[in-house]
Amino acid sequence: MRQVLFLVFVLFLGACVGKPALRDEKLSDSEFNLEEFFEGRVLAQGQFQDVFGTVRRRFDVEINGTWDGQTLRLVEDFTYADATTEQRIWTLTKTGPETWEGTAPGVIGVATGEEQGDTFNWRYTIDLPVPDGTLRVSFDDWMWQLGENRVLNRAYMTKFGVDIGEVIINFEKQP
Repeated sequence: MRQVLFLVFVLFLGACVGKPALRDEKLSDSEFNLEEFFEGRVLAQGQFQDVFGTVRRRFDVEINGTWDGQTLRLVEDFTYADATTEQRIWTLTKTGPETWEGTAPGVIGVATGEEQGDTFNWRYTIDLPVPDGTLRVSFDDWMWQLGENRVLNRAYMTKFGVDIGEVIINFEKQP
């Protein structure tokens, strides 16, 4: 019984951890334009860590983006540390000056996003491939433009509204 109460307490504390908001004070004067940053070739490295902070998976990703003035298409090729690979293709549509919608295989419904200053927030639910099949999770995905060619991404993952981990990615736009 003590172990169950401890687990409930830890999950409760995890849910109380502060998370970013678009209204947070901006730390730079730069404007993050998703279509400008992701058009062309972008390389990234990242990792997934569970709610206890244990790193569970590391990966590299190569992204090739095309922008036609309304739609941003991102072809993401993942290579995981265990040598497995995965490809995800996103189709994002600019729906307003700072708003986006997107789809990709496995995404449930439509992803929605908003740019504000140097920040982009992206929310969606996806059936994520895992070694034993798929896991339906929700992402609260945050990106901050750190410089002309760098973006930091921190994505909070939940299942049934409970934090299960996060993904941290460093993107670098290639010349």
